[in-house]
Amino acid sequence: MDLLKLVALDPDDLAVVSAHLQDAILHVGDIVYLPKEHRFAIEARRFDWEAPAGSPQRRLACMHFEHVTGVRVRGIDQSNKDAVLNLLAISFEERDAPSGTATLIFADGGAIQVDLECIEMQMKDIGPVWAAESRPSHNGQPSERG
Repeated sequence: MDLLKLVALDPDDLAVVSAHLQDAILHVGDIVYLPKEHRFAIEARRFDWEAPAGSPQRRLACMHFEHVTGVRVRGIDQSNKDAVLNLLAISFEERDAPSGTATLIFADGGAIQVDLECIEMQMKDIGPVWAAESRPSHNGQPSERG
């Protein structure tokens, strides 16, 4: 499969990107907020949901939001840069169109809220692909960390 590149400019686009990033694994140190540039970015090891079922794999990917006016973090120890986070979804709540808040929802109750003037987000695969131990599970069993 070729490297995936996606752009989100509205809530529907953001839902597509969220589906591709479901069960992405990242470290707290992989999260960056650049207030002067109005940018929020993460590097993650996303599960490749399009890979054949018998060959689970992960890919290194980056995503970033532009037009960021603020970021709030809940339930994540920002001082522990090696802590592992499992991204479950990205949701969007509109305030005054086109502004709103994108929320990155993590397993174990953590969340990051990113306030946006408008949705402009990009996600792309940037590097290696490797075999994952198994497919992530959502029926109460733990997800793999590969």
